[in-house]
Amino acid sequence: MKDETLCLHAGYSPQNSEPRVVPIIQSTTYVYNNMEEVGAVFDDPTKSIIYSRFANPTVMAVEQKIAALEGGLAAMCTTSGQAAVLIAILNLCKAGDSFVSPIQIYGGATNLFAHTLNKLGIECIFVDCNADEETLNKAFKHNTKAVFGETLSNPSLAVLDIEKFAEVAHTHHVPLIIDNTFATPVLCKPIEFGADIVVHSTSKYMDGHAVQVGGVIVDSGRFNWQNGNFPDMTNPDVTYHGISYTESYGASAYIIKARMQLMRDYGVYPAAHSAFLLNLGLETLSIRMERYCQNALKVAEYLNASDKIQTVTYPGLASDKYYEMAKKYLKGSSGVISCELKGDRGNAIKFINALKLASIEVHVADIRTSVLHPASTTHRQLTAEQLAEAGISDSLVRISVGLEHIDDILEDIGQALESVS
Repeated sequence: MKDETLCLHAGYSPQNSEPRVVPIIQSTTYVYNNMEEVGAVFDDPTKSIIYSRFANPTVMAVEQKIAALEGGLAAMCTTSGQAAVLIAILNLCKAGDSFVSPIQIYGGATNLFAHTLNKLGIECIFVDCNADEETLNKAFKHNTKAVFGETLSNPSLAVLDIEKFAEVAHTHHVPLIIDNTFATPVLCKPIEFGADIVVHSTSKYMDGHAVQVGGVIVDSGRFNWQNGNFPDMTNPDVTYHGISYTESYGASAYIIKARMQLMRDYGVYPAAHSAFLLNLGLETLSIRMERYCQNALKVAEYLNASDKIQTVTYPGLASDKYYEMAKKYLKGSSGVISCELKGDRGNAIKFINALKLASIEVHVADIRTSVLHPASTTHRQLTAEQLAEAGISDSLVRISVGLEHIDDILEDIGQALESVS
């Protein structure tokens, strides 16, 4: 089925006289006929639902829909995109291990990788997203367990060469994890280009309405966990009755381990009502992404023609350094634009404060146009050196173009630019 159809029908197929819309199963607990059945589920939770800290019917319907959209084998939702990234890494790495990531990623992920995970004994080896294969290969160590990257980086909007990163990762017998939040599976399906695991902040375009915070991990089911690098996948898990995930679950080993082991211990599973709201957003995702891309391209062209703007970064522009890469990997460049105003931080702030229609929000990828100054907000914790490496200057403004009429969006941006000297 095509994306438009999957957005509406994947994950839930009502039978005779059942609800048309995915129902909210607002229950934490599930009843069994006898203790033998309960014990059997604890031996193998894939047989049924134990508790809503692991799985819930409403959430499971959304998981199946997202897995279908990404072309993956299975998915697991989390309470936030940050939780999805954390679980995706911890499912592979433990103290003494390392992983590779471009420096051009979301500031919250940079802080998680450089500091919080480092305190747990897990090293992130940062590279430039434009590094050649030789440089990437040199970044690997004997203990490297994964490679991470973003399809479209936040907020620098670098387009990752997924095939190159996948080839390098697979040469070292480790999986590639791709954060596909900005592109969504409508614009890019990283698994088709060699990614093994895909994560999202579902709070962004998938939701689209800023009504729930969530994340998701999608397992392609294609990586060979029995290559000798991942004993936690193959050896008996003493915390779960000695199960070997690869022997018991085959291609589903990664996502089952994430649910049975890490979701059990960290408890970052979303509520049924949050999943219900997310599903409503997913139903219109395909048509919304088309309009986001249309509006954003016109805004990018408008900004590019302004004498108040120093640079415009939007891969949909023919003049953008990632234009050719975007044509290869993306069906559109999303609704997010980064631009640098001429002058210093003061001009960027003045422009932002003068906007009337666009909202100043610590959020992105909403149905409404929003704007933010990354250097003083989402990436505030980074050093000056890290900001420079991530492509974030003091005059950089991130604009998330919404679904308002394009004339109204351009009028608002135009009057705000007039306030800048």
